[in-house]
Amino acid sequence: MGDAPQQKCTIRAESSADRRDLLDVVRRAFADQGDTVAALVEALAPHKRASLVAAADAKVVGHVLLSRSWLDARERLVDVLVLSPLSVAPERQGRGIGTALVAAAIQAAEDLEAPLVFLEGDPDYYGKRGFGPAADHGFVRPSPRIPEPAFQVRLLSTYEPWMRGALVYAEPFWTLDCVGLRDPRLAAVEQGLRSQQT
Repeated sequence: MGDAPQQKCTIRAESSADRRDLLDVVRRAFADQGDTVAALVEALAPHKRASLVAAADAKVVGHVLLSRSWLDARERLVDVLVLSPLSVAPERQGRGIGTALVAAAIQAAEDLEAPLVFLEGDPDYYGKRGFGPAADHGFVRPSPRIPEPAFQVRLLSTYEPWMRGALVYAEPFWTLDCVGLRDPRLAAVEQGLRSQQT
């Protein structure tokens, strides 16, 4: 079964007028975690490097945030980007909006000359959008609560092979407990991953 037809939308930088609608999309996209993820978007403002919205019919229907974090490499700390969160209004999901936002975020990261973009997410979804297992490149998850397959990276044109080490998230991810999963959800995801491997 293929993806639904791509939704016609415009991807652009967030404007101050978008803030309320953007946060509404985030809350609805993340359902029971929506308030926490919206608070994360707000708390990451000092670390924000790019904030993009998808607009359709003059309405914000999606959002993606790139924020600054660090790679703790042996040589030095390296500024890297984290793609989180990616939000699409529930009634618009499955229409290519998330794909368009991810592509625009990758281009924005290239324009910012970032060497790496990290995320936590479904490897099937993000694997089709240019990301791969971070551990395969010598990167270490910031928490064991992130299932290894969900720890994803995109290598960009300024990446150099010496850039290996642990990802260090900006403080708001920790303050709001938005790193990885906690039990019982973590245990359920790990059980599902083990089932896929057998």
